[in-house]
Amino acid sequence: MNLTGQVIVSMPSLQDERFYKTVIYICAHSSEGSMGIIINKKIDYVLFPNLLEQLGIDKPINDKKLFLRYGGPVETGRGFVLHSDDIVREETLNIHKGVALTGTSEFFEDLVKGKGPKNSILALGYAGWQSGQLENEIMQNSWMSLPVETSFLFDDALSKKWGEAYKLLGINPVNLSSDFGRA
Repeated sequence: MNLTGQVIVSMPSLQDERFYKTVIYICAHSSEGSMGIIINKKIDYVLFPNLLEQLGIDKPINDKKLFLRYGGPVETGRGFVLHSDDIVREETLNIHKGVALTGTSEFFEDLVKGKGPKNSILALGYAGWQSGQLENEIMQNSWMSLPVETSFLFDDALSKKWGEAYKLLGINPVNLSSDFGRA
Protein backbone atom coordinates (compact mmCIF):
# COMPACT_ATOMS: atom_id res chain seq x y z
CA MET A 1 0.00 0.00 0.00
CA ASN A 2 1.48 3.31 -1.09
CA LEU A 3 -0.21 6.34 0.46
CA THR A 4 1.74 9.02 -1.43
CA GLY A 5 -0.74 11.55 -2.82
CA GLN A 6 -3.60 10.45 -0.55
CA VAL A 7 -4.92 11.92 2.65
CA ILE A 8 -5.17 10.18 5.96
CA VAL A 9 -7.98 11.12 8.29
CA SER A 10 -7.75 10.62 12.04
CA MET A 11 -10.28 8.28 13.54
CA PRO A 12 -12.62 9.85 16.15
CA SER A 13 -10.97 7.66 18.81
CA LEU A 14 -7.48 9.12 18.19
CA GLN A 15 -6.84 11.07 21.39
CA ASP A 16 -3.40 12.54 20.63
CA GLU A 17 -4.24 16.26 20.71
CA ARG A 18 -1.69 16.98 17.96
CA PHE A 19 -3.72 14.83 15.57
CA TYR A 20 -7.29 14.97 16.89
CA LYS A 21 -9.72 15.48 13.93
CA THR A 22 -6.79 15.91 11.58
CA VAL A 23 -6.52 15.52 7.82
CA ILE A 24 -2.98 14.98 6.52
CA TYR A 25 -1.85 14.99 2.90
CA ILE A 26 0.85 12.32 2.48
CA CYS A 27 3.75 13.78 0.48
CA ALA A 28 6.03 10.75 0.68
CA HIS A 29 5.46 7.16 1.78
CA SER A 30 8.01 4.39 1.39
CA SER A 31 9.68 1.58 3.29
CA GLU A 32 11.94 4.25 4.84
CA GLY A 33 9.08 6.21 6.43
CA SER A 34 6.38 8.75 5.69
CA MET A 35 5.99 12.52 5.59
CA GLY A 36 2.83 14.59 5.34
CA ILE A 37 1.36 18.05 5.80
CA ILE A 38 -1.66 18.68 8.02
CA ILE A 39 -4.08 20.57 5.80
CA ASN A 40 -6.89 21.41 8.21
CA LYS A 41 -5.23 23.14 11.17
CA LYS A 42 -4.69 26.89 11.28
CA ILE A 43 -1.54 28.38 12.70
CA ASP A 44 -2.12 29.67 16.22
CA TYR A 45 -1.70 33.41 15.74
CA VAL A 46 -1.45 33.88 19.50
CA LEU A 47 1.92 32.12 19.27
CA PHE A 48 2.88 33.99 16.09
CA PRO A 49 1.07 37.35 16.34
CA ASN A 50 3.20 39.09 13.73
CA LEU A 51 3.66 36.11 11.45
CA LEU A 52 1.79 37.47 8.45
CA GLU A 53 3.58 40.78 8.73
CA GLN A 54 6.97 39.08 9.09
CA LEU A 55 6.22 37.00 6.02
CA GLY A 56 5.17 40.08 4.08
CA ILE A 57 1.64 38.80 3.62
CA ASP A 58 -1.13 41.17 4.57
CA LYS A 59 -3.49 40.80 1.62
CA PRO A 60 -4.32 38.29 -1.13
CA ILE A 61 -1.52 38.07 -3.67
CA ASN A 62 -2.98 38.87 -7.11
CA ASP A 63 -5.38 36.05 -8.02
CA LYS A 64 -3.38 33.43 -6.15
CA LYS A 65 -4.47 31.76 -2.92
CA LEU A 66 -1.97 31.26 -0.12
CA PHE A 67 -3.16 29.50 3.03
CA LEU A 68 -1.15 29.31 6.26
CA ARG A 69 -1.33 26.02 8.14
CA TYR A 70 0.16 24.16 11.07
CA GLY A 71 1.82 21.40 9.05
CA GLY A 72 2.71 19.14 11.94
CA PRO A 73 4.78 18.73 15.09
CA VAL A 74 8.13 18.03 13.38
CA GLU A 75 10.46 20.96 12.56
CA THR A 76 7.82 23.59 13.35
CA GLY A 77 10.27 26.38 12.60
CA ARG A 78 10.63 25.23 9.00
CA GLY A 79 8.26 26.19 6.21
CA PHE A 80 6.99 23.91 3.47
CA VAL A 81 4.84 24.93 0.53
CA LEU A 82 2.31 22.37 -0.66
CA HIS A 83 1.13 23.69 -4.01
CA SER A 84 -0.38 23.11 -7.42
CA ASP A 85 2.24 22.03 -9.95
CA ASP A 86 1.74 24.90 -12.40
CA ILE A 87 5.08 26.25 -11.13
CA VAL A 88 7.87 23.90 -10.13
CA ARG A 89 11.60 24.20 -9.62
CA GLU A 90 14.49 21.79 -9.70
CA GLU A 91 14.15 21.18 -5.94
CA THR A 92 10.36 20.68 -6.08
CA LEU A 93 8.99 17.25 -5.22
CA ASN A 94 6.19 16.34 -7.64
CA ILE A 95 3.84 14.26 -5.54
CA HIS A 96 0.69 13.22 -7.37
CA LYS A 97 -1.86 14.52 -9.91
CA GLY A 98 -1.02 18.21 -9.94
CA VAL A 99 0.33 18.53 -6.38
CA ALA A 100 3.92 19.35 -5.44
CA LEU A 101 5.99 20.30 -2.38
CA THR A 102 8.79 22.86 -2.20
CA GLY A 103 10.71 23.96 0.87
CA THR A 104 13.17 26.61 -0.30
CA SER A 105 13.24 30.26 0.74
CA GLU A 106 13.58 31.38 -2.88
CA PHE A 107 10.31 29.66 -3.75
CA PHE A 108 8.63 31.32 -0.80
CA GLU A 109 9.97 34.73 -1.84
CA ASP A 110 8.41 34.20 -5.26
CA LEU A 111 5.11 33.36 -3.56
CA VAL A 112 5.14 36.60 -1.60
CA LYS A 113 5.84 38.55 -4.80
CA GLY A 114 2.85 36.94 -6.48
CA LYS A 115 4.97 34.76 -8.77
CA GLY A 116 4.06 31.45 -7.21
CA PRO A 117 1.63 28.72 -8.21
CA LYS A 118 -2.12 29.31 -8.37
CA ASN A 119 -2.83 27.36 -5.15
CA SER A 120 -0.49 27.11 -2.17
CA ILE A 121 -0.50 26.06 1.45
CA LEU A 122 2.38 27.40 3.53
CA ALA A 123 2.84 24.95 6.35
CA LEU A 124 5.05 25.35 9.38
CA GLY A 125 6.32 21.92 10.33
CA TYR A 126 5.25 18.51 9.09
CA ALA A 127 4.03 15.14 10.30
CA GLY A 128 6.53 12.30 10.04
CA TRP A 129 6.63 8.58 10.71
CA GLN A 130 9.52 6.12 10.90
CA SER A 131 9.63 3.01 8.77
CA GLY A 132 6.45 0.96 9.33
CA GLN A 133 5.07 3.36 11.94
CA LEU A 134 2.22 4.78 9.83
CA GLU A 135 1.18 1.32 8.63
CA ASN A 136 1.10 0.17 12.25
CA GLU A 137 -1.04 3.17 13.27
CA ILE A 138 -3.48 2.38 10.44
CA MET A 139 -3.69 -1.25 11.61
CA GLN A 140 -4.29 0.04 15.17
CA ASN A 141 -7.34 1.93 13.87
CA SER A 142 -5.91 5.46 14.22
CA TRP A 143 -6.21 6.55 10.56
CA MET A 144 -8.25 5.97 7.42
CA SER A 145 -6.84 6.80 3.99
CA LEU A 146 -8.49 8.03 0.82
CA PRO A 147 -7.63 9.62 -2.51
CA VAL A 148 -8.92 13.19 -2.99
CA GLU A 149 -9.06 15.82 -5.70
CA THR A 150 -6.79 18.87 -5.53
CA SER A 151 -9.86 21.04 -4.91
CA PHE A 152 -10.23 19.26 -1.54
CA LEU A 153 -6.66 20.20 -0.59
CA PHE A 154 -6.74 23.83 -1.67
CA ASP A 155 -9.92 25.21 -0.16
CA ASP A 156 -10.37 27.26 2.97
CA ALA A 157 -13.16 25.22 4.60
CA LEU A 158 -10.88 24.05 7.41
CA SER A 159 -13.53 23.43 10.04
CA LYS A 160 -15.41 21.14 7.64
CA LYS A 161 -12.49 19.25 6.06
CA TRP A 162 -12.37 16.37 8.58
CA GLY A 163 -16.11 15.73 8.23
CA GLU A 164 -15.95 16.17 4.45
CA ALA A 165 -13.25 13.50 4.25
CA TYR A 166 -15.56 11.07 6.03
CA LYS A 167 -18.40 12.02 3.67
CA LEU A 168 -16.12 11.15 0.74
CA LEU A 169 -15.56 7.77 2.40
CA GLY A 170 -19.33 7.35 2.80
CA ILE A 171 -18.99 7.04 6.58
CA ASN A 172 -20.55 8.92 9.47
CA PRO A 173 -17.69 9.18 12.02
CA VAL A 174 -20.20 9.09 14.89
CA ASN A 175 -20.96 5.48 13.98
CA LEU A 176 -17.34 4.31 14.17
CA SER A 177 -16.20 2.10 17.00
CA SER A 178 -12.85 2.55 18.66
CA ASP A 179 -12.57 -1.22 18.97
CA PHE A 180 -10.77 -3.29 16.38
CA GLY A 181 -10.19 -6.94 15.95
CA ARG A 182 -8.49 -9.53 13.84
CA ALA A 183 -10.18 -11.99 11.55
